[in-house]
Amino acid sequence: MLFRQLEYFVAVARERHFARAAEACYVSQPALSAAIAKLERELNVTLINRGHNYEGLTPEGERLVVWAKRILAEQDAFKAEVAAVQSGITGTLRVGAEPTASTTLAVPVAAFCAAHPLAKVQVRSRSSTTELRRQLLEFELDAAIAHFAPDDRESLQVVPLYEERYMVLASSDQLMPPTPTMTWADAAQLPLALLTPDMRIRQVIDSAFADCGVVVTPQVETDSVASLYALVGLGAWASIVPHTWLHAMPVIGRTRAIRLVGPDARAQVSVAIHAATPGSVAARAFVNAATGLSLDEFFDQPLSTEHRVR
Repeated sequence: MLFRQLEYFVAVARERHFARAAEACYVSQPALSAAIAKLERELNVTLINRGHNYEGLTPEGERLVVWAKRILAEQDAFKAEVAAVQSGITGTLRVGAEPTASTTLAVPVAAFCAAHPLAKVQVRSRSSTTELRRQLLEFELDAAIAHFAPDDRESLQVVPLYEERYMVLASSDQLMPPTPTMTWADAAQLPLALLTPDMRIRQVIDSAFADCGVVVTPQVETDSVASLYALVGLGAWASIVPHTWLHAMPVIGRTRAIRLVGPDARAQVSVAIHAATPGSVAARAFVNAATGLSLDEFFDQPLSTEHRVR
C-alpha cells in the first residue's frame, strides 16, 4: 500500500467523482482508477460502488477513508517535524475561528508568526463550532478557536484562552439616556441584528435572554462579523458582541458600547487541535503561542475611559 493510493482514494471520496478527483491529484483518470483498483486488490475488499459513475463508498470504504485521512495527516505531520528540526517550522498552518473569535485571532496569529517566521497561516473565519470540530477531526484544519462545549471535546485537545463578556453595540440615539450598563431585558427592546442561530455565541446570547424571561427575534441575522459591524454602523440596528471585539474593531462615530448585566453572562473561548499524537508540530506550536499570551489580561486593557470593561 502506497501513500499515493490513499491520496487518490481520499480525493475520490471527497470529490465524489473520478474525473474531478484525478484533476485535484494532477494525474490522469485511468492512472487514478488503476491505483485505487490496486489498493482494493491489496486489501481484498471493494471500496467504491461503481456503475457508470461514482455511486458512493462501500461500508469498507467508509471505514478506510477515516483511517486514510489519519494516515495522510500523520505523514504530513512527520514531514513537518523533520523540516522543523532542520530549519524551523515551515509550511502553512490552517486555522479556523468562529466569526466573533476571528476579531481576536490576529493576536495569537501574530505571536505564532513572530516565533516561526518561515511559516504561513491560512484563516477560515465564518464557520460554526460544529463545523470547525468536523474540520479538525477530518484533518481539514490544524487548529481552531471557538466556544467548545463539553460535548464538542471528544477526540480534541481543548485549551482555554480567554473568557468573553458581552456588550450592547448601538448608536448613541438608541442608548438614551446614556448609562454605564444595560440589562439584557432592556437590550431585548432594541432593534437587533445578531449572528445566525448555528453560531455558539448566538446560543449564549439566547440563553442569557432566556435567563431573564425574554425571547428575542432579531430583524436581521448574518454569519459575517463585517456585515454585523456595518449594520450597527448604519444606526438602524443594535447588536450584542463580545467585549474582545472592541480591541479589533473599536467603535467610531456615534456608535457606543455598553456592558450588559443582569445576568452577567460569560463564555469560555478555547483553542482546539486534534487529540491524535504526536500530531501537527505547527498546531502544537500555535497552541503554545496562543496560551502564552495571557489573553484575559490583554482584553481587559481598556481602549479608552469610555469603553472600559469591568
